[in-house]
Formats: sequence, C-alpha cells, structure tokens
Amino acid sequence: MSEFPVELRGIAKHYNIYDRPIDRLKEFLWRNTRSYHREFRALTDINLTFERGTMTALLGPNGCGKSTMLQIIAGVLQPTAGSVKVNGRVTAILELGAGFQMEYTGRENAVMYGMILGISQDEMAARMEEIANFAEIGDFLDQPVKTYSSGMVVRLAYACATVVDPDILLVDEALAVGDIRFQNRCLEKVYDLRCKGKTIIFVTHETSVVEWYCHRAVVMNGGHVLADGPVKEMLPLYKQLMDDPSAIAPKVFSAPVSGALV
Repeated sequence: MSEFPVELRGIAKHYNIYDRPIDRLKEFLWRNTRSYHREFRALTDINLTFERGTMTALLGPNGCGKSTMLQIIAGVLQPTAGSVKVNGRVTAILELGAGFQMEYTGRENAVMYGMILGISQDEMAARMEEIANFAEIGDFLDQPVKTYSSGMVVRLAYACATVVDPDILLVDEALAVGDIRFQNRCLEKVYDLRCKGKTIIFVTHETSVVEWYCHRAVVMNGGHVLADGPVKEMLPLYKQLMDDPSAIAPKVFSAPVSGALV
C-alpha cells in the first residue's frame, strides 16, 4: 500500500464557459475549426499528498477550488488532467443531502450508503443503532428524507459517513448547518477518527476549528495552491487573503477566443 492515503499529481479541472447559448451550437457546427468559449480553470497543477492520521484544512475564499478538489478525491468529478490515487475507503459529506434519495426513509438511505461502499445490508442493519444514536432524529429515521429539516439531513449524513469506519473522511463545510452541540459532537467524532489513524480533509472558514483540530492547512485561491504548511504559519496568509482576495488572485479564465481559429 502507498505511503499516502491520498495523492494528487498535476491535477487540473477546466470548464468551457459560453457567453451565449447559441455559441455552444456554433462551436458544435464548426467543430475542430472555430472556438466560441472561454476556459474556466477551476484547478491548475495541484500536487498534494495527505498522510495517515492527519487532519488537513483547505482554506480560501468561495470559488477558489476547495470543493472541486474534494469532489475529485471522492470520485464525483474526473480531473481534466493529472492523476488521483486513493488508498482506502472514502466517505464524504460534500453537499447537504447529496446522494440521498428524498423519497426513501433515513434508514433505507443509510443502508444504501453502506452498500455503495461495499458494506453488506446485514452489517449496515447491525450498525443502525449507532447511526440512530448519533443522528438523534428519533422516529424520523423511518420517514422520507424529503420531510427532514436541513439540520436533520446533515445529522444523518454525518452519522452514515462516520459509522462505516472510513479510512479517508472528506467534509465540505457541513458543520455550518448544525447547532453548537451537534458541531461539538461531530468534531469529537472527527478527532476520534484522526486518533485512530484516519485521514481527514476538511473545508471550513472557521479558523478556531482549524487551530484546535488540524495539523496542516492548504491555502488556495483561483484554483491554485498558494501555500501549504503548519496551521500557525498558514492562518495569517488566509486572513490576509480573505481581507483582500484580489491581492493574490491567479488568472482563472483563458483569453476570449470567440470565433478564433483553433
């Protein structure tokens, strides 16, 4: 097994941006001859490794590429370029309710979540009491998820993601939805996973959480990694960046090429 649970080498993620809907059609008709789009560079040349038993914070302004990176690690997105190596079971809380079937009950969703990860239905049923105790949604566990509040959805998501004993846990600002008591319980659970040698990659704007729980921080802007290192060294740069994101703003769009020959 590789030394690192997660390795990102030369990762890039680009999207074609069209100013008008008709430009997409024109480009299709003139395919391989003319281009009518600009290229948005969500991520550019990302080279990172994540060690076992560590908790890493991804920091930066909204739109800097943090969530895109987590989605690539989780396998939700495929990179435009580069390679991703993931060694171990990955669970992710990337978006509120992502992956849940709204018509199914919380219990049914929990079972399906486990089966997607290769855990048998019987094993998930045996873990259901632990899921129910952590989620604390009472009788709603057997009600359709579409009847849940946003807080109940994130409770169920956190319970499912942590009870299946992941090797790698990805969290994208899910704590912002819960109340203080729930946030503290989740952080305690994450800390327990870290102590067991699990790898946690965490997107948040809460610097106090980063200071208390994280070994390392990666500061991003414009799809680039600006800095990577110990939390105490990275937080001043992050605060500077949040005060004035344009001060350190890599170029994320290619030059307009509407109608140009390619």
